[in-house]
Amino acid sequence: MKVIPKEVKSVISELEKQGFEAYIVGGCVRDLFLEKEPKDWDVATNAKPKEIQKIFPENFYENTFFTVTVQTKSKDAALEHIEITTYRTEFEYGDRRRPEKVEYAKTIEEDLSRRDFTINAIALDLKRKVIDPFEGQKDLKAKQIRAVGNAEERFGEDALRMMRAVRLSSQLGFAIEGKTKKAIQKNSVLLKEISQERIRDELVKIIMSERAMEGIEILRELKLLQYILPELEEGHGVSQNKHHIYTVWEHNVLALKYATDQNWDYIVRIASLLHDVAKPRVKRGEGKNATFHGHEVVGARMVREILNRLKFSKKEIERISKLVRFHLFYYNVDEVKESSVRRLVRNIGAENVEDLLKVRMADRIGSGVPKAEPYKLRHLRYIIEKAARDPISPKELKLNGTDIMKILNISSGARVGHVLNVLLEEVLDDPKKNTKAYLQKRAEELHEFKDKKLEQAASSAKKQVESVETKRDNMTKKKYWI
Repeated sequence: MKVIPKEVKSVISELEKQGFEAYIVGGCVRDLFLEKEPKDWDVATNAKPKEIQKIFPENFYENTFFTVTVQTKSKDAALEHIEITTYRTEFEYGDRRRPEKVEYAKTIEEDLSRRDFTINAIALDLKRKVIDPFEGQKDLKAKQIRAVGNAEERFGEDALRMMRAVRLSSQLGFAIEGKTKKAIQKNSVLLKEISQERIRDELVKIIMSERAMEGIEILRELKLLQYILPELEEGHGVSQNKHHIYTVWEHNVLALKYATDQNWDYIVRIASLLHDVAKPRVKRGEGKNATFHGHEVVGARMVREILNRLKFSKKEIERISKLVRFHLFYYNVDEVKESSVRRLVRNIGAENVEDLLKVRMADRIGSGVPKAEPYKLRHLRYIIEKAARDPISPKELKLNGTDIMKILNISSGARVGHVLNVLLEEVLDDPKKNTKAYLQKRAEELHEFKDKKLEQAASSAKKQVESVETKRDNMTKKKYWI
């Protein structure tokens, strides 16, 4: 079992010195038994909030759930604050979300009985004494999620616990126990009473788990997805055409799986999951010649509605809907010009280009092709970088054509261009020369050249600049295996 940090030991020890009971509880105990590093630490005690505050003067307490947040001054973010909660019982969950009445409990066993799942209803003291009235350790060994006591009662108290069961299943790779599973299926409609913000937060945690695809599948199997992403569920059993070997549903969740396997962020994962969400609504015909014209445009609109409903931020909605809108971009080597690529970059935003390519790769793997990034996509990366890069030009010099005309007291003409070309070649060779003082002095020297000699020097310089440009381009090609 993992070591209990000194900050947690110190908190429990101080409570025990004052004659109180204190235990580590909840997810951190579960993680200790699973040999995982807990992300946060919770302590349960029979001390009342005012007594906790007296023992730990540096605290924060503004809630009705008897939880005092104690500051430890630890440099570890996970241990900087430790929540200490008085033993409690909860009654009358009128809104399926929060208890209308919270009272003090007398024992740790009574406190544990109000928790959601057995694997979260284990307490541990500093002597490693385990309080496990609901056999959570047994369920940890069996790798199963089981509700504490009566599953229907637990889900009736807080309907979000049904999503939490799925989230724990996808995070831990545990199965949901039979009676608990049936209770979720029977009571799934209660999820309608949960705020969209809370649903969103649990959904993102599922999508960011190591088994995101399995999590989404379980949400559908347990009849929860219809109250979260009904538009996504529309794709279940919907066949595609000759370009796909999977149904719309299978394609979307496999795209999510690839994005998950690559450890990409939640923006790319959500876009991958929803990129073809509109296909069932725009489908025309059946069999190998079925079409889905405009599904990317309709999909972007649907994604905006979905994410607005789930209370995502405007910035998140904008990014994800753009990725869905442009995921079907057309690109064939030698067919699409740089101007078209610039237009794509302008539409999606330079900061979103990499994410767009990731969604395209997830789309490809979700279609059953073996290669995520074929030559075409690598070539597109090359063209995007090339188009975004300014060509080598006299603009990089500290002097411009107008400066040259003033310095040399001449009017515009070929001679000005010749001088600039020679100066550019010298600065490329030695960037330290790119100062006004040096360039002015060198321009005056070049002005002494006769026209033919200056023209030859400029021609030679131009060839050198072109050579540098070619080398730079070849390096970019090599970067993308072109």
